[in-house]
Amino acid sequence: MAKFLVVHPVGKELTLEKATPVAKAVKAGSAVDAYWVRSWYAREEGKLYCEWDGEDAESVRQVLTEAAPDFPTEGVYKIEMMFSSEDFR
Repeated sequence: MAKFLVVHPVGKELTLEKATPVAKAVKAGSAVDAYWVRSWYAREEGKLYCEWDGEDAESVRQVLTEAAPDFPTEGVYKIEMMFSSEDFR
């Protein structure tokens, strides 16, 4: 299963209370071939970055479209490489 980064332009006023209904809908709508892992919010940029595991980008888009059709999505990007600082000790 591949990893994907999904970028959502949500503005600078996102709160946990506003995000909760969308997050619950996406979690409930996740499938075996595409599921949400975690998210990071960059208020300064007004963007929410979400990590997904999925068979392909279309599977991720389908879950988002069905679970949160009004939630803006800027792009779904396949992550080609992941590494951390610990990889370079």
